Order: sequence, then C-alpha cells, then structure tokens
Amino acid sequence: MIVISDVDYFIGPVKILDGVNLELPKGGISALIGPNGAGKSTLLSLIARLMPLQAGTITVDDLTVGACPNNTLARRLAILPQASDAAPLLTVRELVGFGRYPYHKGRPTPDDHAKVEDALEAFGLVPFADRRLDTLSGGQRQRAQVAMTYAQDTGYILLDEPLNNLDIAASRSLMRVLRELAAAHDRTIVIVLHDINYAAAYADLIVAMKGGKIVAKGTPDEIVTEDILKEVFDTDPKVHRIDGKVMIEV
Repeated sequence: MIVISDVDYFIGPVKILDGVNLELPKGGISALIGPNGAGKSTLLSLIARLMPLQAGTITVDDLTVGACPNNTLARRLAILPQASDAAPLLTVRELVGFGRYPYHKGRPTPDDHAKVEDALEAFGLVPFADRRLDTLSGGQRQRAQVAMTYAQDTGYILLDEPLNNLDIAASRSLMRVLRELAAAHDRTIVIVLHDINYAAAYADLIVAMKGGKIVAKGTPDEIVTEDILKEVFDTDPKVHRIDGKVMIEV
C-alpha cells in the first residue's frame, strides 16, 4: 500500500499540492484524474522520489520515501514520467534492458536477460525487439517504454499519462495489457489519465483531484457521476451506462 500523509508542495509561491492524504491499495489499477494543474503528475513524482518532499510523508509498504536508499525504492517501485523520450537509435531490447539497471548496475546476469525477454513477451514486442525506436510507431514506442518499467520487476508501476499521443487502438491495447498485468501478475499500477472513459473502463479505483487536493476517491461507479465530474472539471458531462459500465458522452 502507498500511504500519503499531509503532503504539501510549492513551486515558488504557488501551492501545487495542499494537504494531500491518500491511501492507494496494493493490487489492481488506481487512476488519478483531474484537470490540468490538479497536481496529479507532481504527486506521482513525489511518490517515486523524482522530486524531494517538502512537507508530509509518503510510504510504500514498509519504505519511507526520502528516508530509504534510492536503489532500495527502485526495486519496489518503477515510474514512467511524461518526459521519457529515449535515444532513437536504441533497439527495443536495449531500451527494455534499462529497466534492469537497479539490479545489475551495468553488468547484466542471465536472470536480467530473462526478465527483459519476459517483458518483451508480455507487451507483444518480440517481433520488434531488434528494431530501432525510430522505426516504430508512436504506440509501439510507448509500449516499449512501459515494458521497460515492467522489466524493473517492481510490485508498483507508476505511469504518467501513458496514453498521450496514442490512437484509440494503441490506447485500448496498452490498457488491456496493463489490466492483465494487474490481474494475473500481481502488479499494482497507479496511472494518470485524462480520458475518463479509460479510467472508468479499466481502473479498480479512481482518485479525482482538483487544485492540489483530493476531491473524491472510489470505484468507477462511485466517481464517474455527473455531480462529481462537474465539481472536478467545471463542465456538464452526460454519463451513461452501457453493459453495466459507466461512460461519458463526448
């Protein structure tokens, strides 16, 4: 479980996070939603220690972020931030292999190679393993980036808007793979999403943020309502139920 307690964060005089208290359960997919500037990416970066905590505490199971060694946290939690462009001349296998660095420190073992091959298989990348990134589609490159975090072999995977710039087919394919990883491979996935329909379709838990605060937390049925979405996004969405699932009219 990830426990966030009394977390504030400022950039200059601007308060980005305001007294955030949140528990993210172990297992399944937790989606963070909210308008631009809500603090979603900042919160994800603080959990992963990409930015230093200014106030409050964050724990990942028995580890306290900021107090435990970086390498120890890297074996428990992996993150793919928004700005994650890799060198275009790398092959897919080379990129995915970077996920093993917290373990081998530049000297990969047979076990590290096996983990890379497992990640390539899990994300359907075996046919592209020896191709350079600059020869792939945007969806294939993004899938390779997520496979790199999977190869890190951590219980927690944090993904910041991984569907950006993906078409509907690539987005659905990636979310289905993540759903399978969470269900069958005992991974906990925390993901920032802008498309509420993807959050409603694939997440077990949705956390709605606005103005650096947690507005609501619950299942898709509990969160994807016209009242909550109006409060969070200042708009009047129409919510429908199709085959037992909620969906926003666009």
